[in-house]
Amino acid sequence: MIYKILILFFVLFLNTSISQDQIYEEQISKIYDYALNNGKSYDWLDFLCNQIGGRLPGTHNAERAVQWGKNELNKLGLDRVYLQKVMIPKWIRGSFEYASIITAPGMSINVPICALGGSIATPSYGLRAQVIEVKSFDELESLGKEKIQGKFVFFNNAMRKNFIDTFSAYEKIVDIMLHGASRAAKLGAVGVIVRSMNLRLDDYPHTGNMSYGDLPNKMRIPAAAISTNGAQLLSSMLSLNDDLYFYLKQDCQNYPEVPSYNVIGEIKGSKFPEDIIILGGHLDSWDLGDGAHNDGAGIVQSMEVLNIFRQLNYNPKRTIRIVMFVGQNNGSKGAEKYAEIAKQNNEKHLFALESDVGGFSPRGFSFEANNDQLKKINSWQNYFKPYQSDAFSQVNKKSIISPLRGNKTVLSYLRTDSQRYFDYHNAATDVFQAVNKRELELGAASIASLIYLVDQNGL
Repeated sequence: MIYKILILFFVLFLNTSISQDQIYEEQISKIYDYALNNGKSYDWLDFLCNQIGGRLPGTHNAERAVQWGKNELNKLGLDRVYLQKVMIPKWIRGSFEYASIITAPGMSINVPICALGGSIATPSYGLRAQVIEVKSFDELESLGKEKIQGKFVFFNNAMRKNFIDTFSAYEKIVDIMLHGASRAAKLGAVGVIVRSMNLRLDDYPHTGNMSYGDLPNKMRIPAAAISTNGAQLLSSMLSLNDDLYFYLKQDCQNYPEVPSYNVIGEIKGSKFPEDIIILGGHLDSWDLGDGAHNDGAGIVQSMEVLNIFRQLNYNPKRTIRIVMFVGQNNGSKGAEKYAEIAKQNNEKHLFALESDVGGFSPRGFSFEANNDQLKKINSWQNYFKPYQSDAFSQVNKKSIISPLRGNKTVLSYLRTDSQRYFDYHNAATDVFQAVNKRELELGAASIASLIYLVDQNGL
């Protein structure tokens, strides 16, 4: 008799398990169907890019984007939408930068260049000096002050082509952009030129943020990025004549911090409202393009998740919160402020997801989590196989959501096909037309599916 009861219990348990899988699969199928047939992400991105445009922190366009984000979230009928004040640095590019390679008196070749974010200006008449080419900080230090003094330092370190994950190639050399000016200035350089962080050869310089650290104002030097074609040209010309000169003119300016706002909206949890699941990206962008991939795509995908839940009448157990962070491109001030206030309010963040890898085809997710949490998350992998976004992995990296690290909060990152991302990253090519509608929508559906599973199961 006991044996029969055990068998019956096992059969009932198995049927319950299968039925639960079917529920998840059906709900995820509905999420994808809605995103691909009725989603709003592409139209939102169209407006953000083409009606607002580049959203440099502290500018009028950035503040227009804040108001747009708040208005659109209100239209979704969320339980709460609000702005969170953040003081952010303000840097303005100014007029068009100009640069040329001077081969002889009266003979020069113009090259595409742009100031790095946070850089100081050159003198109003520009800056002319000889150039010395290096590929690393070690090489820079080995040359010493005697060979660097009074010259432009040209950092010509290309992204490694043999890295299949292009973000890994970027991470290997990004410190040159961030700290090249401060390192070169200490050796007496008058300016730095950094090869654009881009895998293809083209004429589009890629900007990005740089920092002087604790370098005194009087020692700070201008920093600019040169296109990959320009870098190739400059390097080849230096190999033939190391006595040539470079001319740079830029009039960018740094200003005192100004107020801006994180845009936040949420659906209150029906069963565990104190458990908070957040998702989002950064609302600001660089000014050379429209900020479509970086990070308009992440913003509208996150908005789409809440839209899908509302349209499918899904009532989450836990609080689902979108955060459109501001000030990411010049110091992550928005993310730091959000984490600071969350800590003050003793909020319990169960899960945080960042979408900041462009609107390309989703491949899966990476996670910062402990072993038990990872085991549970990996058990959901099969639900993503039909949608070709089941590549799950463990990672530890600096990101927008890094300030939330700790207290068992799982950090998660959308993973996309990264091969084309750096064709657009921080360049004039990052425009709405560069985003594929279907790929963008698939990314939104993948995120919504993962958020749904976290909400259903907890961690």
